[in-house]
Amino acid sequence: MNHLAILPLLFLLSGAILAVLAGTLNKNAPQVVAITATASALIASMLGLRTVTQNGPISYELGGWPPPIGIEYTLDTLSAFMLVIVTFIGMLIAIYPARIAFDHVVRRNVPVYPLTLLLLAGLTGVMSSGDLFHLFVFLEIFAIATYGLVALGGDRGVFASFRYLLFGTIGSGLYLLGVGFLYFSTGTLNMADMAQILPEMAGSTTILGALGLITTGLGLKMALFPLHIWLPDAHSFSPPGVAALLAAVQVKAGAYALLRILFDVFGPAYTGSAGLPVAQLLAWFGMAGIVYGSVLATRQSDVKRLLAYSTVAQLGYIGVGIGMGSRLALIGAVLHVLNHALMKSALFLVAGGIIQRTGLKEIARFAGLGKRMVPTMSGFAIAALSMVGIPPLAGFWSKFYLIWAAVDENNWAVALVIVSSSMITLVYFLRMFETIFVRDASEAIVANAKIASPTVIGTVWALCTAIIVVGIANVAIVRNFVGPIADSLIG
Repeated sequence: MNHLAILPLLFLLSGAILAVLAGTLNKNAPQVVAITATASALIASMLGLRTVTQNGPISYELGGWPPPIGIEYTLDTLSAFMLVIVTFIGMLIAIYPARIAFDHVVRRNVPVYPLTLLLLAGLTGVMSSGDLFHLFVFLEIFAIATYGLVALGGDRGVFASFRYLLFGTIGSGLYLLGVGFLYFSTGTLNMADMAQILPEMAGSTTILGALGLITTGLGLKMALFPLHIWLPDAHSFSPPGVAALLAAVQVKAGAYALLRILFDVFGPAYTGSAGLPVAQLLAWFGMAGIVYGSVLATRQSDVKRLLAYSTVAQLGYIGVGIGMGSRLALIGAVLHVLNHALMKSALFLVAGGIIQRTGLKEIARFAGLGKRMVPTMSGFAIAALSMVGIPPLAGFWSKFYLIWAAVDENNWAVALVIVSSSMITLVYFLRMFETIFVRDASEAIVANAKIASPTVIGTVWALCTAIIVVGIANVAIVRNFVGPIADSLIG
């Protein structure tokens, strides 16, 4: 059973290598390999989640070398929960039509699927690593794959990729420098060992400096306001499938690493009132990001750019939950990781379906699409309503727990920001609804808009079904998975 901690990573890394080899023989073979690898990784992740829920955390010592000398892979409820999210979204992107997902006609020796599998492998490595330096290695693996995939978006995609490369390198450098400070102070890189040593060194300026560097570096990876500068262009100009991966799971790796390091490694002795005010800063920057992203989204005319700024706002919710740090707030933050992954990937895949059938990206030109592309736009409506927070859809519950946490702590500023942001989100989606479902279709729409391909509709509705199921089954999900995650983080 210990192998479940590393199996998803092995499936994805092996798939990336096989996809390269398969691509030399047949242009369609890499997609088959990608579907098989992601499905296998999803099954292993689900088995891992069931195992750790029933029997507790598991550990795998790479090469048989015990930590702290060897590299340790760990699987607990939080990491297993994140692995299920990553592999599920990854499998749907692998199934989604390649021509739309990557805005690219797949040819031999063009490694779009190997890069996708490498991106997913890097994410799973971040989730299962029990070593701070090993976590850095996987942060770089998925970042390098992302740079290549974003560049598929043409000239503007190349520019966005270069900007992301610059900011990503800064974030990685800050994180690595912080890890170096920790290693020289504690003599270990293993997270569990470090968590035992750090309480004895409370007040050390070196450790506090390391905390600040690591938090800033991961904030850049997560695109938390005001460190989000690279995100709007990277999401807007990359192909729809790549944008879905970035918004749904890639930026969540930074959020996961923040949760793991702040709560499991440093703890309240360093993040509370006695240490750096990291928690307060995360909460305030999260609120600023919610307002900034929501307002900027209302001003966008391009559908993908609107969704990109919406992502900035949604990441703010997660930052607020981490910053508040209470059980209810952490439940809201972890739930929003799941909910946003489902909602935003569905919206980006709908955008891809629209672009494929009509060639349009301007929202004002979507008039009448609701009548011409009924299955696709119905999926859009469900995902959008969930983003607003309409019950009983999934998006309602994460906002509900965050507001509950804010009220419980008399933090009315957080509650006001979340409610206000939901109203702003409602405004820009209602404007889109009016264009899509109420206005008459233009002649160009009538001539070009057709029902999307069954694969597009299937992937979109798989996500929409998950949005509905997660909303309805919220109590069971919180009781069995998210609640225990919050309890383990706050100790």
